[in-house]
Amino acid sequence: MMWLLGFASIGFGQDWTNTLEAVKPAVVSIQVNATRSFDTNSAGFSYATGFIVDAENGIILTNRHVVTPGPVVADAVLLNNEEVSLTPIYRDPVHDFGFYRFDPDEVQFLDLVELELAPEAARIDTEVRIIGNDAGEKGAILRGTLSRLDRPAPVYGRGRYNDFNTFYIQSASGTSGGSSGSPVLNIKGQVIALNAGSKRTAASSYFLPLDRVERALGLIQAGLPVTRGTLHATMTQLPYDELERRGLPEDVEARMRQRFPDTTGLLVVDKLVPAGAADGILRPGDILVGVQQAPLAAFVPLEAALDDNVGRPLSLQIVRSGVEMSVEVDVADLHASSPDSYLEIGGGIVNDLSYQKARTYGLPMEGVFVASTGYALSRAGVLDSAIIIEVDGMPTPTVKDFEDIMAAVPEGEAALVRYFHPNNPSRQFVFPVEPDREWFPMQRCTLDPETGLWPCAPSPSPPPPPDPQVVSTTFRMPRDRVARKLAPSLVMIDFDIPFRASGVYGATFRGAGLVVDAEQGLVACDRDTVPIRLGEVMLTFASAVQVPAEVVWLHPEHNVALLRYDPALLGDTPIKSARLNTEPLHEGDTVWQIGLGADETVVARKTTIERRRPTNLPLPRTPFFRDSNLALFDLESVVPSVGGVLTDKKGRVQATWASFVDLSDDPSAGLQGMPARVLKESINSVNQTSLQTLGVELLEVNLADARRLGLPETDAQMLDAHDDARRILAVSRLRAGAPAVNQLRAGDLILTINDQPATRFAEVEAASRGERVRVEVFRAGERMTLEVPTMPLSTQGVERVVSWAGALLHETPPWVAIQRGVEAKGVYVSWYWYGGPAARYGLRGTRRIIAVDGADVNDLDAFLEQVRGRRDREAIELTTKRLDGRVEVLTLRLDLEYWPTAELTLGANGWVRREQ
Repeated sequence: MMWLLGFASIGFGQDWTNTLEAVKPAVVSIQVNATRSFDTNSAGFSYATGFIVDAENGIILTNRHVVTPGPVVADAVLLNNEEVSLTPIYRDPVHDFGFYRFDPDEVQFLDLVELELAPEAARIDTEVRIIGNDAGEKGAILRGTLSRLDRPAPVYGRGRYNDFNTFYIQSASGTSGGSSGSPVLNIKGQVIALNAGSKRTAASSYFLPLDRVERALGLIQAGLPVTRGTLHATMTQLPYDELERRGLPEDVEARMRQRFPDTTGLLVVDKLVPAGAADGILRPGDILVGVQQAPLAAFVPLEAALDDNVGRPLSLQIVRSGVEMSVEVDVADLHASSPDSYLEIGGGIVNDLSYQKARTYGLPMEGVFVASTGYALSRAGVLDSAIIIEVDGMPTPTVKDFEDIMAAVPEGEAALVRYFHPNNPSRQFVFPVEPDREWFPMQRCTLDPETGLWPCAPSPSPPPPPDPQVVSTTFRMPRDRVARKLAPSLVMIDFDIPFRASGVYGATFRGAGLVVDAEQGLVACDRDTVPIRLGEVMLTFASAVQVPAEVVWLHPEHNVALLRYDPALLGDTPIKSARLNTEPLHEGDTVWQIGLGADETVVARKTTIERRRPTNLPLPRTPFFRDSNLALFDLESVVPSVGGVLTDKKGRVQATWASFVDLSDDPSAGLQGMPARVLKESINSVNQTSLQTLGVELLEVNLADARRLGLPETDAQMLDAHDDARRILAVSRLRAGAPAVNQLRAGDLILTINDQPATRFAEVEAASRGERVRVEVFRAGERMTLEVPTMPLSTQGVERVVSWAGALLHETPPWVAIQRGVEAKGVYVSWYWYGGPAARYGLRGTRRIIAVDGADVNDLDAFLEQVRGRRDREAIELTTKRLDGRVEVLTLRLDLEYWPTAELTLGANGWVRREQ
């Protein structure tokens, strides 16, 4: 059953209680998921309000910024909590209103009610009620009184969506977030305005008049297009006293006052879009007094004339510098000035520069607007909201032009992109941009007005990559004698990450590397420079030549990554393998700190080992790789660098000068010396896919503290005789799932390893490379000998990730087990994107999915099997477990249209992307 709500039709008395009870079934809560950043809108999820204006056809009126200018997935929740899916059918290019459609047949348990639009009933001092989802509270009711009918449109911020060329209605009612799109009702139950915005610093709400809304609704109901015309000009109303100072003739003023006795001013041209419809015909400051020879003093008749004359000339009567005249302007199609397609490139979004943006910044409507940089554009240095005007010297006035040029860029190559930021158009930048199709598909998506969807078409396939170019160079030798030995072994590393896998805390990393095998092209660096395998590595030699590399090996416990490049690409460049000296360093030893400065020059300083100390890094706030069981070196004095090595006087590497990052709060990194023995083990193990480990974290305990813990004197003397550092090792943490969990305990004091005294991390680690370790410990006043099996830890890192429902999934990283005591099982949620179902329904990072619709999933294959074949918009129940062990159940509705499943797998030839 459907009802038209209005005082006359329902017949209740003038009582707000009756009115509100009658209108409530027509008001809906709208859940809005903007799936992509587009034009003035950012991707993300929000709540808003709408109301039914046509129950038979299922049409809901709300704000434009609720319908959004781009791709959107939305649902409406009715008064009785029934949920219906919404299809966007209209968003006005300028004014803050739009329409959704739902299927009335989906509603089973509620009689639908529609509200009557009555724009003519909006009068000053009218008491009103606003019913909606104020501050997210469903069915909230606010009261107010209309105080102004001619308020300027609210300004929401530079570069954001802003309404213009209309008056707004003001009321002291103080609406807030969630009430966007609420009906403004009079006591008869008529909608006399549309709630649009509010002022945070005062209890003021701003309502959109319904004159143009009513027209648009009528055309939609009749199945006709909603024509919208524009002059690409912004008008403002100025009072007569100001107009007199601007030269308004007295007789014209008298005529206009007589014709419009209730108005206090006239419309004036404020801004013109360069190269727009009225540019060169109208001028800022022109006073409008007529349209098509009819007197004019308000926005509505002007817009009516524009909307009825799209593509035709329009006669305007104006006063310019005190002279009354008539001009003729060709009316442009306003819808054509709003972008209806976007290009996905390198994980970013670009669209045509819109009228909204061009008007804000005073720019012509040409160029490609960067709505979201994503991976490829941000990697190249392009900024969000930039405007791309040229690629490889060819202009890009539209997204289609940009796509055509970028599609012709060979795979693995880059194009020179010229852009500027609209805040400073006079300053232009040029950066090389690689489309990066390896990670992200390149495709253009265009609005289908019939479905409200934005289906995507793949961009043309790129040409094959050219043969790699061989380039030779030489090294600029530093003055320091020892540094000259290392200069041909140092390389600058840039590492860019397209997907935030494994809890990685950034997307761009830079540091120094060391060539350890020039013949094989093997380079070593720390894991703060190359933290994971999923990314792109570029090596720069001598600040002159750049070659790609791949990550081939990651130490599972220590701060070492190994990379490989093709030496043939460097021709005759005299690269040398660094020599190692694994003799232990001691406090007071003289070393040379040699590395690369931020400007890639070789820096060097003769210095002294100040002290040796264990890593003792705090636990990361988000689980991530963290070194442990290692003693590091500090220097008395250092030369600023991005990393390097510590050498003896012969230039042999005794330690790497590596970056260790503290992730317990905001990331902060410091450089310390790491013994060369760790580097040597890594090089020797480069072909091993795993290393055996005992599965414990150890800490150093002073011998005096150990005695207070009850360590027998004979053991204390034995350990003291073994190592004059007067420290012993104690178990700090155990890796969940390791065999050691069943035998060792936190607090155990280590006495011997394989029957030999052990007081150094290196001694325990060396013994742990076997399959079993005999560990003698002191626990609770008792000595005990334990046979502890070791366990393998992968040196390959994450080799497979899945993008599903807007979340990045992979196997649970191994460090979760040691840092949080959680077995590395289940499907780990590493990242989520705004605009995806994961963000909307609360599937957050660090959660582990352990069941799908009640079926257990222990790994990625089991998970994919459970979700394979699901329908678009189908609801799925996920059982997840937090790091603290709490189990949570959430439901998630799929969005396969905008967030299809894709898998990235590391193979012999690199990473391969496959759509599911």
